[in-house]
Amino acid sequence: MPFTFHHIKTTGTFQPVYQQISKDDDALLGSAKRWGAFFGLFGLGSDEFFLVCTGENSNVHSTLSNLDDVSAVRTIELEPTARPTNDSPVKRDGLYVFRFFGVENKNVDRIAQLSADAWKYFEKSDQYQAVPQALFCESNRSTEQGLMLLVTWYDGLNSWQISRQPPEEARANFRERATLTHYTKPFATRLLK
Repeated sequence: MPFTFHHIKTTGTFQPVYQQISKDDDALLGSAKRWGAFFGLFGLGSDEFFLVCTGENSNVHSTLSNLDDVSAVRTIELEPTARPTNDSPVKRDGLYVFRFFGVENKNVDRIAQLSADAWKYFEKSDQYQAVPQALFCESNRSTEQGLMLLVTWYDGLNSWQISRQPPEEARANFRERATLTHYTKPFATRLLK
């Protein structure tokens, strides 16, 4: 199940480009399917947004790059690890945090297992509401260094802040995962509909 992540920068505010993409049920994407489009709360400017697609993605990058009001598109080809288990689009209102991890590709499977085990406790806390939506790795893992992308839904910023202290049962896994990452870079976003 292939996915692509597109970081789209525009020449003005992002809304006109987003409206062009979403017109006629995303007809511009061809046979690709939108998993989600996201605008920034923190970390993204008013001239940029994220688009995640699934399915036949081979022409999406060039299609987006050729739009009049697009100044740059960064595309990463992804595959799911522990999540998602299907290609259904995300739909819940709330906060979506995109966190990129710099990793060694040999550790991708271990990071995915640590995450999946930790989520059993992380998601069940009665202190906050959070559900990891996806943990992707790059489709091409032939190089030593790579990226992973974790997308987590929260009902709001308060839950995100409280979840920085997850249940003890999840902490050991998250600590080990941190030792396997070289850096992290988060973005706080909202879902575009």
